[in-house]
Amino acid sequence: MPARPTTLRSRAGLQTGQDVLAFLRLVSNWGARPHGLDASQALIEFARGRLPDVDLRVGEMEELPYEDDTFDLVTGFNSFSFANDIVGALREAGRVAKSDAPVVIQVWGPYEHTHLEAMKEIVRPLMPPRPSDAPPEPDYSKPGALEQLAAQAGLRPESTFDASWAFTYPDEETLARAMVAVAGLAVLVSPDREKAAKEAIANGLARYRTQDGGYRLENEYHYVIARA
Repeated sequence: MPARPTTLRSRAGLQTGQDVLAFLRLVSNWGARPHGLDASQALIEFARGRLPDVDLRVGEMEELPYEDDTFDLVTGFNSFSFANDIVGALREAGRVAKSDAPVVIQVWGPYEHTHLEAMKEIVRPLMPPRPSDAPPEPDYSKPGALEQLAAQAGLRPESTFDASWAFTYPDEETLARAMVAVAGLAVLVSPDREKAAKEAIANGLARYRTQDGGYRLENEYHYVIARA
């Protein structure tokens, strides 16, 4: 979980009975009504297996399958930055949020404060090559970057903060299985290369192995809370 729950809940002003787009189980435990979206049918089916009564839909961030003014809170944890059009995705988040409702935008923190940054170098050789004319990956954690994008999307940036959270795994197999599941990585690298991907991940993240044989990866996250 990218942010300490009490911190995020208090900052976003989440109330019992409200409708929230994202972070499903936590919202359900708080007494609100969670809704979820993913572009992958397989990941949606996996989530339905855990939360069968939650409204889960397949769709794209730039064309959300919801009516205007639906949600009391909209969140995107490490998701908006994967949109083909991040401003368009943020504009859609504002459209489905009720007037003045918060939109929580979370991205990775500075590269040097993010252990999972190492994953990019590990899996890049296993994935299709980037186009030669592709622009460099933007650093959304830079001061003012997210605020500017939110404003372009018609949102009103209200507050900015950073939070650190550790991913912990009890053993190598759990680590590798979790990492290939992120963003459908196993599908992107193709099933016949999944084993090679898992081995590369275990070797590349060996520096984060703990004395008991587990793994601990510290990561910093950058947040902007804006208003629709």
